[in-house]
Parts: sequence; structure tokens; C-alpha cells
Amino acid sequence: MILLIALTPINSTAAVSSPNTLDVSVMRYSPSPAEIGQYVDVWIKIENIGSGEAEDVSIEMFPEYPLALDSSSNAAKNIGRLKPDTASVHKYRLYVDEKAKSGSVEFDIRYQPEDSIWLKNTFEIKVGSTAYDSKGSIELEEVSAEPEVFSPGDSGTITFTLKNSATTHSVTIDGEEYDTNAHVQSSSLTADEGIKVSSISDTSGLLGPGDKMDITYNLEMDEQLCAGTHYLNLAIKSNSHIYDCNWEIPVKIDNADVKVIPTITPSLVNGEGTIEFDVANIRQNTLYSVNVIPEAEGIEFSPREYFVGTMEPDELFSIQFEANQVTENITQPLEITVEYRNGMNEHQTTSQMETFKTVQEDENGISNIAVAALALVGLLIPAAVLYRRKN
Repeated sequence: MILLIALTPINSTAAVSSPNTLDVSVMRYSPSPAEIGQYVDVWIKIENIGSGEAEDVSIEMFPEYPLALDSSSNAAKNIGRLKPDTASVHKYRLYVDEKAKSGSVEFDIRYQPEDSIWLKNTFEIKVGSTAYDSKGSIELEEVSAEPEVFSPGDSGTITFTLKNSATTHSVTIDGEEYDTNAHVQSSSLTADEGIKVSSISDTSGLLGPGDKMDITYNLEMDEQLCAGTHYLNLAIKSNSHIYDCNWEIPVKIDNADVKVIPTITPSLVNGEGTIEFDVANIRQNTLYSVNVIPEAEGIEFSPREYFVGTMEPDELFSIQFEANQVTENITQPLEITVEYRNGMNEHQTTSQMETFKTVQEDENGISNIAVAALALVGLLIPAAVLYRRKN
């Protein structure tokens, strides 16, 4: 990546810069300090501080162990012309070997204008976190997520409880006494594709023997995230490189909803009736504020809705509503809507049931369907007798 920076307005000149009018420096590097076993980006600035134009300027990176270029083809870069008081910035990407030790490491930058000798500057960057002689070790005592099981599109939090496993205030190693504190210098959480992570709490601290601290992150699930188990990676920078920790954390995604199970066919006798059905939580986690609402065109229900509240996994509730017909024709099916919260996420699911069957009964309790059925039976009996006689 090349960035040309105009430092001050200048007039064009035909003079050519001499080699010692080029100044090379490290603008910055990230992360700082560079992390062992990770890549570090280094921005090198080369500036023409002379009064003449520098032509065909080139720079080249020569890293030393434990640093290595991401690709040897990226070592050299031709910048071209640099006018007076103008600078060019080039980014190099270096890998820090996994066996590197914390401290300062060096690399060389060579540079030259056209037809001039190569000049070399040596720079250093810091590698590894600050090292402590403390001997406390960090363990991951507890992981809690809210909600416990996410749905696609949900947001929530995940909290990690870290504990210093030391039980005494000091230990003696090879005749030398060390404290048993555990330094949490930093923490980072990465996730599978489709899960967005952001920090909402302090990610550093000092733990004495047996002390604990919580680190909390926000999680956002993509709407298209598939159901199943996904993984987070929690990385902790501790006292020194050998005390650093990495844990793989499973996160469950479930796209199931509350299930509505019909128990009887919805029917009305002389415009009145009772509907019955079961509501089951078929998810792997507890749901909250579960509310059930029946709806059908031309029907009024009592109560209008039924608040279940909390539903544990595999818990089932049987629910009844009184139904009253308020219009003559009922053509639309019964719909049951269930509202619930998964953590702080509002959800709603609607199940379509059968259309109401309507029955009219006379004063003796005989329905029009029953009368029709008796008449039909009366017609069928002679036919059955005739059929048997013919055979």
C-alpha cells in the first residue's frame, strides 16, 4: 500500500536529490507490541527532505528472525519520484514466529534513488506483552450466555469468569521466591462467520491467589446463521507468553419455535364453543413472557389472550378459550399466535389450525347434522338390504 503525502506546497525543480536527502522512519506498527505467533503491520515512511526531486526511489525490507515477510515478493517496492518535502508511506506485513521471545527485534530497510548506492537503516519494534515474574495461572471457571441458546438474528451477551488458580501468595523456585499474582494484560474474542463480537467490559486486571474477574462481550447473530454449534475463541494475555491461554467456546444456535398442538377440532354449537390445544417449548433453553393469542374472523375469544409466563425446555401447557360467533359466515381458519422472549429478544410465531365447524341444535338438543345423518341412515339401510339380497 503506497500513500503519497504532500507536506508543504513546493515549486517544481529540475535538480536531483542526493542520497542523504532521503529520510526513512517507522511511522507506526500495529498491534503494539507485536504479538507472538501473529502478524504485525509496519508502516515505513520515506521522505524527501532535500530541495531537489528524487527520481526512481526504491525501498526494500530485510527482516531478521523472529520476523518474516508475509511474502518475499513484497520485500522491494519502487516508489518512483519524490518531490521535495513529499513523503511516501509503504505498509509491510510481518509474521512473528511462534517461538519468539518477548523483547525488541530488528529489521533493516534499504533505500536508494536512481543510480545511487543503496543505503540502510536499522529499526526495532517490541514483541510480546510486558513480561511479569508472577507465577499465578489463569483458569476459565465459568461461561454463561444470555440467552443460553441463541436464535438466528438474536443478540445477547457472553460472560467469562476467570480465576487465579494459585492457593498461596508466593512460591519458591530454585531458591528464588515469586509472587503468585495472575496478570490479565488483555483478552480478545473471535467468532465464526455470522457472529459479530464487541467488548462491553474491562479486559485487563490483576488477580491475586483465588481471585476472580468477569469479562463480558456482546454477541450478534446473523439472520441467516444456520442452526447448530458454532465456536468462539477466547485468548488471554497473561504474565508472560507461557502463561497465555486460549479456549474454544461452543455457542448453540436453535431455530425452533414454540409448537402449538391441536387437541380437538374447533367447533361452535349455536354460535358458542371451546377451543383446546397444547403449547410446547421444543427449544433447548428456557423461554420467558410466553403469551398465547387466538384469532379467527367472526369469532370473539375469552379471555382475549393467555399469559403463560416462563416455559422450561420440553414443558407443555394445555390451554382453553371460550369462543363466540359474531358473524354469520366463518371461512377463515383459526390462528394461534405465540409471543415469547429469548433472552431480551422478542419473538413471535403463528400456527394455522382448522376452520371452525358450526352446528345448530334445536330445543331438544338435536343438531341439524344429526337429523341429516339419521335421514341418510334411513336411506342407506334399504339399499344395504337390497344389495345383500341380490348377492
